[in-house]
Amino acid sequence: MARVNSGMRRFRAGPGALVYRTPLYGVLLKSRAPQALGVVPVDPWPGDLRQGEALLAGRFAFAGEERQADLPPWLDLSAGSAWLTALHGFDWLRHLKAAGGDAARRQARVLVTSWLDGFSSWHAVAWAPEVTAQRIVAWIGAHDFFLASADDGLRARVFDSLARQIRHLARLVPGRLRGVDLILGIKGLVYGGFCLPGRGRTAQRALWLLNRELTRQVMPDGGHVQRSPSLQLQVLRHLIDIRGVLRAARADMPDALQHSIDRLTPTLRFFRHGDGGLALFNGGWAEDPAFIDTVLSQADARGRPLRSAPHVGFERLAAGRACVLFDAGAPPPAGLDARAHAGSLSFEMSVGRERLIVNCGSHPSETGAWRGALASTAAHSTLVVADTNSASVREDGGLGRRPHPVEAKRRETGGAVLVEAAHDGYRDGFGLIHHRRLYLAENGEDLRGEDKLEGGSGGQSYTLRFHLHPGVHASLSQGGDGVLLRLPSGAGWRLRLSGGTVGLEESVYLGDGPEPRGTLQVTVRGTTAPGGATVKWALRREKKTEGADP
Repeated sequence: MARVNSGMRRFRAGPGALVYRTPLYGVLLKSRAPQALGVVPVDPWPGDLRQGEALLAGRFAFAGEERQADLPPWLDLSAGSAWLTALHGFDWLRHLKAAGGDAARRQARVLVTSWLDGFSSWHAVAWAPEVTAQRIVAWIGAHDFFLASADDGLRARVFDSLARQIRHLARLVPGRLRGVDLILGIKGLVYGGFCLPGRGRTAQRALWLLNRELTRQVMPDGGHVQRSPSLQLQVLRHLIDIRGVLRAARADMPDALQHSIDRLTPTLRFFRHGDGGLALFNGGWAEDPAFIDTVLSQADARGRPLRSAPHVGFERLAAGRACVLFDAGAPPPAGLDARAHAGSLSFEMSVGRERLIVNCGSHPSETGAWRGALASTAAHSTLVVADTNSASVREDGGLGRRPHPVEAKRRETGGAVLVEAAHDGYRDGFGLIHHRRLYLAENGEDLRGEDKLEGGSGGQSYTLRFHLHPGVHASLSQGGDGVLLRLPSGAGWRLRLSGGTVGLEESVYLGDGPEPRGTLQVTVRGTTAPGGATVKWALRREKKTEGADP
């Protein structure tokens, strides 16, 4: 039963459900349905052939879960909320389109018809605002695929349903939606308001809401307020789609829309590692580098990756072939922290196209045990006091107690970079402030760090963690004060540490998919003295010697 509650929690409709369930509400949603789109937007996003073939075979695999059936189990209460959201959102129509042919088109019609048969009236899951918005976008964007040569009966049902869904969505937005979910809700109104004839009022309200939210959500440095690289990618995609609808409709383009795209684009590049994927902060994944390339190309915005994003609270240290991404900011504010992690002062490092130091990532379920484990401070490459999170993690999403403020200073000299940051997440419970210094030399082959706990009466345990990418081989040095790290390419890096007992322990990685991958972490364990403790460390590239193994 706990799983059911976890999966359904996000679909609670509140007091409005009492009205939405009544036959009268269905009557209120009725209006004259169009017979065709007034504006046909361009859909620039490619589908995935393998996922399309799976859908043709009746395999519904979303958000790390799979169900096999002739028709989707639309209300499988054992499924997680992310799986149900994806299923009812229909963004997967693009994958069927990628599979191509009459069989894919027939399957799309069967699945749309099945949904229409079961959800012609309101349902808490199927008609949740963010789900409804995504479905409106998907049906409009793929209508030329699944409605091409369709019989008049199906076409009429689809357009009648779209008209009612848009009227319902207009009643709900903004409502409880926040952050990227609200941008998606507005996107649904833009598609409905501009693509279906006779909905000018919906279109204008959508643009008003969009202007308001862009000033709230897009920071001056181009970072998104929720501080997640994956959500940054989603927001940029949504805005590109909105811009595409406005261009197709030959409507006036709000200045804030293009300005936001221009700011978000270089900051998305800022979050990329050398392999083209994204850093793993605040509920994000590495994502598909090819898809990121497509989004950046469609953005059509110039601008090199930033070196520093102080408003959103991240720093990038890049030199030679090394890239270090450092969380040096405060967690997102309450209400925008559903995906936030307790990862203050964590960092990741890549060398060329290979990841070396990582955070553990996140699980598509976004709630429950995986949420609690992967959002914990211990799942990040940073320091933990007394096995306690630097911000309290709520398993159903969001943070409770949190560090504030998080201060950071950056200095650059001759190509070398030094960043100093501190947070007070351990002040209340332990009287401690965590200070971290990261220095990357100009050749990119020497990263030095210092982690200092300041204050307290002593006697508190601490653990400094460096989570390793699964492709990295690690072995303790004979002296016990360091670890040799070898990348898949054969390049070696030696991590030397002082200030505690060095060890190698098991870890887990969920950065590039829903399946956990076993890996290792380097740990430094110790106990604070009165006044605090200091751990110093240095990560340097091993020089090859003649005759040595690569």
